[in-house]
Amino acid sequence: MFKPIYLSVLVIIFFTSCGSDTGSINPTDLKVEHLTAPLGLDTSEPRLSWKIESTGPNLVQTRYHISVDTDSIAVANGLGTLLNQNAQSDENLLIYNGKPLKPFTKYYWGIQISTSNSRKSDVRVSSFETGMMDKSNWEGSWITDVEDINLKPAPYFRKEFELPKKVLRARAYITAAGLYELTLNGQKVSDNWLEPIYTRFDRRNLYVTHDVTSYFKDGKIAVGVLLGNGWYNHQSTAVWNFHEAGWRNRPRFLMNIRVWFTDGSSEVLATDRSWRTQLSPVVFNSIYTAEHYDARLELPGWDQVNYDDSNWNTALEVKAPSDKITAEVMLPITGEKLEFAKMEKRNDRVYIFDLSRNIAGVTELRVQGNKGTRIKITHSEQLDSLGNLDLSNINVHYRPKDTLDPFQTDIYTLKGIGTEVFRPRFNYKGFQYVQVEGDRPIDISQEDLSAYFLHSGVTPVGKIHTSNETINKIWQATNASYLSNLFGYPTDCPQREKNGWTGDAHINIETGLYNFDTIRVYEKWMADHKDEQQDNGVLPAIIPTWGGWGYTWANGPDWTSTIAIIPWQLYQFYGDDRSLREMYDPIKKYVDYITSLSYDGGLTDWGLGDWVPVKSVTPKEFTSSIYYYIDALILSKAALHFGKQDEHLKYAQLAENIKNAINKKYLNEETGIYGSGYQTELSAPLYWGIVPEALKQKVADNLALEVQKTNHVDVGLLGSRTILGALSENGYAELAYVLASQETYPSWGWWIKNGATTLFENWKIEGSRALSRNHVMFGAISGWFFKGLGGIRPDESAPGFKHIQLKPNFVKPLQSFESTYNSIHGPIISKWEWKGNKIAYFCEVPPNSSATLSIKGKTATLDGKTIETVSNGQMEITVGPGNYNFQITPN
Repeated sequence: MFKPIYLSVLVIIFFTSCGSDTGSINPTDLKVEHLTAPLGLDTSEPRLSWKIESTGPNLVQTRYHISVDTDSIAVANGLGTLLNQNAQSDENLLIYNGKPLKPFTKYYWGIQISTSNSRKSDVRVSSFETGMMDKSNWEGSWITDVEDINLKPAPYFRKEFELPKKVLRARAYITAAGLYELTLNGQKVSDNWLEPIYTRFDRRNLYVTHDVTSYFKDGKIAVGVLLGNGWYNHQSTAVWNFHEAGWRNRPRFLMNIRVWFTDGSSEVLATDRSWRTQLSPVVFNSIYTAEHYDARLELPGWDQVNYDDSNWNTALEVKAPSDKITAEVMLPITGEKLEFAKMEKRNDRVYIFDLSRNIAGVTELRVQGNKGTRIKITHSEQLDSLGNLDLSNINVHYRPKDTLDPFQTDIYTLKGIGTEVFRPRFNYKGFQYVQVEGDRPIDISQEDLSAYFLHSGVTPVGKIHTSNETINKIWQATNASYLSNLFGYPTDCPQREKNGWTGDAHINIETGLYNFDTIRVYEKWMADHKDEQQDNGVLPAIIPTWGGWGYTWANGPDWTSTIAIIPWQLYQFYGDDRSLREMYDPIKKYVDYITSLSYDGGLTDWGLGDWVPVKSVTPKEFTSSIYYYIDALILSKAALHFGKQDEHLKYAQLAENIKNAINKKYLNEETGIYGSGYQTELSAPLYWGIVPEALKQKVADNLALEVQKTNHVDVGLLGSRTILGALSENGYAELAYVLASQETYPSWGWWIKNGATTLFENWKIEGSRALSRNHVMFGAISGWFFKGLGGIRPDESAPGFKHIQLKPNFVKPLQSFESTYNSIHGPIISKWEWKGNKIAYFCEVPPNSSATLSIKGKTATLDGKTIETVSNGQMEITVGPGNYNFQITPN
């Protein structure tokens, strides 16, 4: 079953941190929809949440008073008229249930909390702002320049407006099929990249809200928009055939700028046929390959007032790409500027740069030269034996029809005036090395090229540090790969594909959630799942897709179980069941479809299998049936949570039937071996709860024996999720650590020792296939660091880390380990260090939470006081909020 693993408990003790509850308590980190003061919300029932800041131990919230109003002073005084609720509760996540919210309105909300000793906090105030809320509130029309999917230059659009009254506030609401860059009076309105986030364009389009009040200082304003192709008009050709997408068309957009005046009136500036359009210097752009820019074609002042656009064309009003426009409610894609570590001048035309790390992103070139000089900026992950750029590991799926669109190669043509700066807008690449090559001599220095690391701007919430530098670097490399593959949806690699492969995503869900605040990205991606799910329940292997790829190959429960696993994990980590609730029916439809394919009492062969294994190949039927079981079990638990008793019993029985069918075919009960006894065959049923309770230790012992044959991993993608946890949760934590810290092939450390700064796609560094050097695929190890060594785990009975399971493993080969996870209640710290033959263990439990600590040892003291001597060396200690120092004598 999908359940916690409990130790044999002889002693259960409750402790509180030293001191009384005399400190202060205040709400902090106020969020709406898991964002700080968001703009442009569409939901009528936003989620309101906060953390608790305490200056003393043992303080918990016992009451809250929440107030919502459009008047911030009323809210600060607890006098909100839209919602004024006083409740006895320790909850810190609420769903708004006040008077109906209106569109385009700024609301303030305040929270005051009380403790068990009746001490009250100050009122803390934050805000949120609604957006369109309904498609009917949009005005104007979608516009483009021409209906020609083969036209390569990107289009400019502009219009000037004159506003005779003083502006109080202004918001730009903009949606696009493709990508956009918005300027007002020649200034870019945000530092965000690649907006809006990619969706299946014929099902749903996202709009972004910008606060543009500061641009309306004068009565006249020029609005400029540059459109890029993005995934909407895929002009490059590759094996996924996005150029054949049914939605494909010339990029288009719809924008409403709403302006509120100081006299109480308002006006909407909307797109329509009165806008003017012209081709831009962006002569080619592809999200997949690169961007080409001809600076000789620049139109100075095109997005500023009083520009003469009389020779521009009239915009074309066009049909909307889909019937649904919804708010983009997540942190945007951001860019971190980096400098290159090395530069080699090959000759006066060719320069090679080394960033010293692999990233997803773009480069920015500063250069002087003669007009018409053509510069190619090529990006790669590796060099060949002669030190030249080598793209052979990432261009294997590219199918160019000519030589005009070289892979990962920006092309810039100089205008010949002063220092010119080029940075692509509508593309990103995966790279460490860059070659800058001119068709004429150019003179550049190392400082003339910079890089921008692009990814969704999610907030880090987790950190580990150990005495083993290889482990530290594996954690850093895993997180770098995770971020390199997060662009409003999780991807597999930032160069060769950029696709939302489902298998990679659910394997790494705990890595994502322990390290970053990613709930909004995953909730958006679950909406993508709903867009893509067919009426019969089938999902494609990549999401989003275009309707013609991924439905007939590579999908199946071992990959597309994202639909169940991710909403369940969001509930476990955040205590927020909205995604699980919204995905309940799609999960049920999906499980029912697998059931229609199943045979022999609960088996299925639908899937892709343990992808890219080291050597041993686990039967696809085995792993796909296990994921069928996981889906059915999650569905049964969700049904119970939502009070659907009949469906809970139905799917719980289905899960039991699947488990029995797997064990009947694959488990030798006498030997305790599944199948051929490969690492994935033994670790997957252990980890996911397939093994009968009476045989768990025997199967775990067999797994340990199999691993000890080489002390190296012999798994593929699916096994990489289970091998470490199956060992560490069943008495073999030190053996799991040996695998995790191994530095010879095949291992994560092998990559690190060979210079990796991100994770690779293949255990082999040199091979014939699957050779991306920035693949998050094998990244589940990062989540295991928090669980398997730090022991930080959510408790299914009190999700969102309301109650914490602390089960650290003090492995002898590692001198020290520290993990911090900033949960929705605050930081959880689990830290240990060997001091001679004793262990110093420290843990921190955040306010409003509790934890059960499971430790092993002959003796243990807490803050110098002996707590128990246990004959078999196992105990459980329940603690409240606070900091705790233990000294443990190991067995």
